[in-house]
Amino acid sequence: MKESYKIAVIGCGYWGPNLIRNFNSLPQINVKQVCDLDQKRLTHMKKLYPSVQTTTDVEEIIRDDETDAVAIATPVHLHYEPARRCMLAGKHTFIEKPMASSVAECLNLIELAEKENVTLMVGHTFVYSSAVQKMREIIDAGELGDILYISSQRLNLGLFQSDINVVWDLAPHDISIILDILGKEPIWVNGHGKAHFFDNIEDVATATLQFDNGEIAFLHQSWLDPYKVRRMTVVGSKKMLVYDDVQTNEKIKLFDKRVEAPPHYDTFAEFHFSYRYGDIYIPRLEECEPLKAECEHFVECIKQNKPPKSDGHSGLKIVAILEAICESMRNNGVAVGVNDRNGKRVPSKEFWGAKGKKSSLVV
Repeated sequence: MKESYKIAVIGCGYWGPNLIRNFNSLPQINVKQVCDLDQKRLTHMKKLYPSVQTTTDVEEIIRDDETDAVAIATPVHLHYEPARRCMLAGKHTFIEKPMASSVAECLNLIELAEKENVTLMVGHTFVYSSAVQKMREIIDAGELGDILYISSQRLNLGLFQSDINVVWDLAPHDISIILDILGKEPIWVNGHGKAHFFDNIEDVATATLQFDNGEIAFLHQSWLDPYKVRRMTVVGSKKMLVYDDVQTNEKIKLFDKRVEAPPHYDTFAEFHFSYRYGDIYIPRLEECEPLKAECEHFVECIKQNKPPKSDGHSGLKIVAILEAICESMRNNGVAVGVNDRNGKRVPSKEFWGAKGKKSSLVV
């Protein structure tokens, strides 16, 4: 087992510098190279990290036998080819979310990682945050009761993307959180969106995710909102939880609130809901930058040759859901089945009901 590893970062635009900073802070990692087509960005990185080698040619990284691992933080359509070639060269590969542009590309990368025996990890950063870990802990303990629905909002003014729509840009965060805290994948999804400025690049969208036991999740993403909103509400039969990532402190609040229906009644006039209004509890969270925890986990998985929490299959799930949402948007919100791990499409007019019986979905 090696004591230290040399890593290269491809892409020094918006997110790449954050990866460089966090990997550079780890004692067992040496950031050897950074690559970008923009020479100004490379010059800036060189000023911050004088020992780092800079290049505009990905080939230099691929051919470098001393480089053990690569982190890719390029636009989504440029994820697949560098990742494929780096793994063919025997390099452990970290890819920022979303993993690739299609389910087919994800399947190819997963197969290649297994064939070459290299670690493949996807940057679903929020599943490494103490807030999401606490949410999962609360839900697993049954404090919320049965999950009735989840509502998430990820809104801001910009940043407009030229190659992907707002769903591919923002939804992976909330989808990864929802799949992590529920421990399951949706059986079908639908979506609606609107492109106001660029053809076929939706800047505002909503999506619905339906799960097999009746849980449902509603997502709202926008690049056209005056406020930056990063809020998720989880409503249970016993309690409710609100996760607000914009808050510096008090990111999670647990509300002892619920609605109760009477066990029996004789007439409609006798029917009255009861509403419980209890205390608000704010759990303590460990202070740790999620991205640093994610980078540490990548190194740990390389050392121990174990699959990452956000491995290639995790990345595939997210991309399958994104594809299905966008297919729905292109077809006026029709319900679309989600690809399974083998990339097989579930028929959009059938899904497995809450009791495990096959049901028909009228669309």
